[in-house]
Amino acid sequence: MVKVREDHPIADDGNVDIRAWVQRLPGNESRGDETRDELHRACQASSAADLSATQVAHGWGASTSSFRIGLEMAEILADLQLDQDTLVAAILYRAVREEKLSLSEVQKSFGETVAKLIKGVLRMAAISYQRGEEDERVFGRQSDEQAENIRKMLVAMVDDVRVALIKLAERTCAIRAVKTATAARRRQVAREVADVYAPLAHRLGIGHIKWELEDLSFRYLEPIDYKRIASLLDERRLAREEYINTVLQQLRHELVVADIQGEVTGRAKHIYSIWRKMQRKGISFSQVYDIRAVRILVPTVRDCYTALGIVHSLWRNIPHEFDDYVASPKENGYRSLHTAVIGPENKVLEIQIRTFAMHEEAELGVCAHWRYKGTDREASENSYEQKIAWLRQVLEWHDELGGDSQHFKEDLRTVDQDRIYVFTPEGHVVDLPKTATPLDFAYRIHTDIGHRCRGAKVNNRIVPLNYHLNTADQVEILTGKREAPSRDWLSPALGYVNTARARAKVQHWFKLQARDQNIAEGQALLDREFKRLALLDLDFEALAKKLNMNSLDDLYAAVGASDIGVGQVLSAAQRLLDAANPKEPVIPFKAKSARTKKGSDVFIEGVGNLLTQIASCCNPVPGDAITGYITVGRGVSIHRQDCSNILQLQADEPERIIKVSWGETPQSSYSVDLIIEAYDRTGLLRDVTAMLDSEHINISALQTLSDKRKNTVDMLLTAEIRSINELSRILTRLNQLPNIASARRKH
Repeated sequence: MVKVREDHPIADDGNVDIRAWVQRLPGNESRGDETRDELHRACQASSAADLSATQVAHGWGASTSSFRIGLEMAEILADLQLDQDTLVAAILYRAVREEKLSLSEVQKSFGETVAKLIKGVLRMAAISYQRGEEDERVFGRQSDEQAENIRKMLVAMVDDVRVALIKLAERTCAIRAVKTATAARRRQVAREVADVYAPLAHRLGIGHIKWELEDLSFRYLEPIDYKRIASLLDERRLAREEYINTVLQQLRHELVVADIQGEVTGRAKHIYSIWRKMQRKGISFSQVYDIRAVRILVPTVRDCYTALGIVHSLWRNIPHEFDDYVASPKENGYRSLHTAVIGPENKVLEIQIRTFAMHEEAELGVCAHWRYKGTDREASENSYEQKIAWLRQVLEWHDELGGDSQHFKEDLRTVDQDRIYVFTPEGHVVDLPKTATPLDFAYRIHTDIGHRCRGAKVNNRIVPLNYHLNTADQVEILTGKREAPSRDWLSPALGYVNTARARAKVQHWFKLQARDQNIAEGQALLDREFKRLALLDLDFEALAKKLNMNSLDDLYAAVGASDIGVGQVLSAAQRLLDAANPKEPVIPFKAKSARTKKGSDVFIEGVGNLLTQIASCCNPVPGDAITGYITVGRGVSIHRQDCSNILQLQADEPERIIKVSWGETPQSSYSVDLIIEAYDRTGLLRDVTAMLDSEHINISALQTLSDKRKNTVDMLLTAEIRSINELSRILTRLNQLPNIASARRKH
């Protein structure tokens, strides 16, 4: 259990005695003078910010300062033996959140790591900001899926386990402080803590924080049940813990007598846990046998049964309350002996007995404590469970290393997430694949919203429909009165929809349209595509047969209904033309041969056929970052990028340095002339070349002709294209650029 806050030491001037507080902080004896000075400096900065800024209560109560909150958070984290950066971030966090101190000031004074930790906690605070008054709509009355999505979103946002721990400390302070707030405010904070942060502490294995969060939130959410169970216990927690300590001493003595090198621990069951067990099993208070629980850890399986015999010889066991999960493990691999007995003073005791190896397996293996005991459903996303496991592992490693902050920092690493979690305008959380767009979000909410989608806002800012969403974004879909999906949404090159659900919904809508309309739409779509690709002599009847269509109208109808994509039709056209003209490339391009050294894995970008040789001064091997130097008469010399010779040559003769890459012989490309007609504007040429560069398209020639009177510009550029589908994608993307009237292949 997190210890109850003690009053902060007060100096003669009536303010907190910072130096005395730092000396009293848990774990102080292991800290050096430099760490103490840093904590002292952080306290001074927080205190000064608190005094100089207007007090912003944020529901804590007008008498509670961000400085005092920071001290309390640091005390909680010091009990967990967190490092200096974490404690400093905790001290300063509320001052930054209440805008009494800026992140830039924190970074300048306390370093990038502290600023990054505070920024991470601020991102997690988006949960509270987004819900606002919609709290009851998101939590409690909805299904458990919403709360689970919230927890997943929080985990997805955390790249450093210390961020989650600071947030847990902050919410612990919050739930403690609301006892003087209004009933509505107490319920709001308690609901958030119960649904999000207590389960998060549970999954991270931080039991003492979990118990306090559960008990306090239960007290405000179910005050009648809380008081009833508290009265039934008929003793204060301190008395219960004293009872457990008496039992532990007796068991330890008996183990020593039996020559067993065991470890005995115990705790008094907290109020929320008792209530939850009564609700889950439909039993009365008198049937809850594990109000007082003891765990015995021993070296061997033989010792487990010996310890069980000792327990049953000391106290009478309760019938039907013995489970042997050692001989018959649970399906998840959990192993332990469970028994319930009538202990001293005729009070019921639950006792678990297992080996040290079994305990480690239960805590860290596939049957970790939070998984076998928790009521959460099995998550479908492996990456989420993987990240939870990572967070728990880092905590365990930190504990094993005795709080060594240097090793702790090295253990911090990010597990890639394949899901994102975004808010609806009402505060609900929706999970989507990592590459999801606003259109994917719209179809995830409802098919009708997707069909009527005309635009989107992300965090109150208009964004394109192919914008990639990020975790914690708030998404609002702008809709029209009638359903009118666009066929452009199905183009992979444009990236409007990236989920199978959204794509299937769009395709289904087009299938339902009248056949005549689909024929007309499909014909117009193919005519426009073939015209801009300059494929005017194509045998369309043969193309339809190539695609196993009975007639050209069937092909048009299939394209119009989105049963066949334009890309599939282009691929079939390319195969058809290749078969008709085996000696000529499709749409007769001029082939450019791949440039590579014979017998080498190096190919040269941007130059003609040049010999290459590996520099003997650094002898780069595949995988090294490399750079080329054009020699006199000996081709291109390939150096490692960190080679001292190439670094000197870059300074002396930069014009001879060229870009080179490791790789197989690149695919043959073809020179294609493209015509772009546009309305002139600043940055137009830059946008065109930047787009082509993003597609790794090499431009070998470029001409522009401007008409100042009409404010138009015509561009003729020669690009190296590898396939007809790539040409189609490039033309589609060019046509999407602002001010581009048309982009097509030159006839």
